[in-house]
This record gives sequence, C-alpha cells and structure tokens, in this order.
Amino acid sequence: MMMKRMIWLISGINRRMMKFLIALALIAYIASVWGTYTSMRTIQENEELQIERKIEEVIAPLREKIRDLEVSFTQKYPPVKFLSEKDRKRILLTGGAGFVGSHLADKLMMDGHEVTVVDNFFTGRKRNVEHWIGHENFELINHDVVEPLYIEVDQIYHLASPASPPNYMYNPIKTLKTNTIGTLNMLGLAKRVGARLLLASTSEVYGDPEVHPQSEEYWGHVNPIGPRACYDEGKRVAETMCYAYMKQEGVEVRVARIFNTFGSRMHMNDGRVVSNFILQALQGEPLTVYGSGSQTRAFQYVSDLVNGLVSLMNSNVSSPVNLGNPEEHTILEFARLIKDLVGSRSRIQFLPEAQDDPQRRKPDITKAKMMLGWEPVVPLEEGINKTIHYFSKELEYQANNQYIPKPKQARIKKGRPRHN
Repeated sequence: MMMKRMIWLISGINRRMMKFLIALALIAYIASVWGTYTSMRTIQENEELQIERKIEEVIAPLREKIRDLEVSFTQKYPPVKFLSEKDRKRILLTGGAGFVGSHLADKLMMDGHEVTVVDNFFTGRKRNVEHWIGHENFELINHDVVEPLYIEVDQIYHLASPASPPNYMYNPIKTLKTNTIGTLNMLGLAKRVGARLLLASTSEVYGDPEVHPQSEEYWGHVNPIGPRACYDEGKRVAETMCYAYMKQEGVEVRVARIFNTFGSRMHMNDGRVVSNFILQALQGEPLTVYGSGSQTRAFQYVSDLVNGLVSLMNSNVSSPVNLGNPEEHTILEFARLIKDLVGSRSRIQFLPEAQDDPQRRKPDITKAKMMLGWEPVVPLEEGINKTIHYFSKELEYQANNQYIPKPKQARIKKGRPRHN
C-alpha cells in the first residue's frame, strides 16, 4: 500500500515537472519567435527607411524643378502702370536686349506700353530682359534687322548696332549693313504702318572734333576710311536716310546723338573706357590709359539717357539732338576717380596713343534743355558707384561659374589700340 502511494506521488511530481518543462519550452519558443519577428521587423523598417531615402534622393530634384516652375508661373514683374487703349502704344525696340535697350524696355514697360524687343543677340543678352518674359505686354523676337520685319507698331526705337570698338570692328561690313540696310528696313516699316522712328545715333558722327563743345550744327571731322569708319560713317548715313524718308515719304523721325553712357548691364569686357577701368580696378590689374590721358570725355548714367530718349520720341523736335553730360573729364582723371571709388591699389599704365582717338568730347545740350526740358541729373560718382556694385556682382557670379572676364582691347590697326 505504501509502495503504491509512493509510486503515485512520484508520477504526480513527474507530471508537474513535465508540464513545467513543456510550459518552459513553450515560453522559450514564443520568445524565440518574438525575437525573430522583432528582428525581421527592424530589418524591414531599416530597408523601408533606405528605400524612402533613395526615393527622396530621386524626388528632391524633381520637387525643386516643380517649385521653380511654380515660381515662373507666379512670376512677380516690376510694377506696370495701367494705360487706357488710346494712351497705350505698341512700341518696337530694336537692339532691345542690349545695354541701353534693356533699360529703355524697362521704362516703356513700366509706363504701361506694349513692347516688342527685337535682337539678334550679337551683343545683347536675354538675361537683360528675362524679368519681362511672360508678361502680356512684352514680346521678345530673335531677329536681325538686316532682314525685313513685318509688324504693326506705333513707335520704333532703332538702337540695333554694336557700339563698342571691339564689337563694331569685329565685323565692319556687318556693322555697316546693320546701320544702313537695317535702318532702311526700319524706315520702310515706319512708312508702311505710319509709325514714328527714333534713330539712336552717336557722338561719333562728330569724329575728332575741331569745334568744342559740339553742337548739333557742327558737321564733324571724320576719317571715312579709318578703323572707326564702319561705325562713324554708318551712323552718319543712317541719319541721312532718316531725313530722306522724312522729306520724300513724310515719315516722322527723331535723331538722338548719344554721348558716352555707362551703367549696369554693360558688358564688362567690351573694351569701353568705363568697363575696362572698373574691371581692372576690381581685379587689381593696371588701369590702361592710352596716350597721356589728356583726352576728354563726358559720361552720362544710363537712366538719364533713357529719359532723354523717351522725351525726344514724344516731342515735336525732328532735327538731331545731343543727349549727353556736359561735365567734361580727362581719361586720366576718370581712371583715378574709379581707382579711388573701388579702393584699388592698381597702378595706372600708359600705352601708345590710339589712332583716330578723339582728343576732346563734350556735348552742347542747350537744344535738349530748351526744347525737351532735359538734362542729366545723376551725379557722376553716384553712377559710378552703382556700376561698380553691378560689376562686383557679375564678377562674383562669373567666378562661381569658373569664368573670369578680362578687359578686351579693340581690334587694332598698325598695332595701335584706342579709346571709345
């Protein structure tokens, strides 16, 4: 009896132990499965994070492009005045992507007119007018004025022509064609649609003057076969064409004789006095003065010129008008002024005097004052400081794009460079 009881007790203990061991094994199994599950979940989450990162790397540039597109579609233009239909003019601006033309386009657009810019981008740049692209009043056409253009307009500002010596001497025949055939095409267009045309002529029609200061009555002193003749004589014959069309066909014409102008959007390496001096001073290079530096120039800021052009176009003055600053400075004085304003340690380097370089240049603007009520208002130092700031930004931009501009000398005849 006792033996049976002992056997029953031992078997009960074994059963409990078995149950305990089974429970323990089950817990171990569950723990193992849970650990495997959690590790697999962690691996899956890591893989998902890696996939998300890769997707983000692919999507990020697309997101930037979409943002840029949204900005372009919601582009904020400069403020534009509203004009009624009868006051709003359709204006054609040849050479409108250039230095002066782009500033003129800004003013005409902000005054509320419809502006069509025509440019072949030889010296003009799209970035000069890109802030207007997409505006309902603005249109940009890639076109060479040597070819006919058919468009309905009320006014034509004819500025198309390279204006700096290196540019107009790069292809003198093309310069002549632009100033002759191009002007004929614009005059023909003005005749056909009854538009008024303003010709952007130049103080170069006076050549190396023997009269000082130069008034509109002075006929000039120009070398017709010299290195500058393609531009000088091209503008002189363009003026002749304007007055032939006025007398024979009744076309309304305005002629602006523009003196040295400077400001933002100038090409830094176009070989002009202002751009050369500022670029050289900013880069610590010698300021190159040709000859003794005693030659004189009169520099106006571009905003003054633009106001003068608009005033002349809308006036009743059909004879030529000088637009320039009568404040006369020698080239050497100008070089020292720019050097001081930049704070540059550049030295001034004297090179041989240039061929056909005008010795004195100063406009008589009595006519503009009397008949247009116009005269320059931007002080020289203020204009130079604005231009220095613009050139500094351009240098910074171009340095980031691995391009550093150098002052460009004009193509020279007989080894002799020259001033503009």
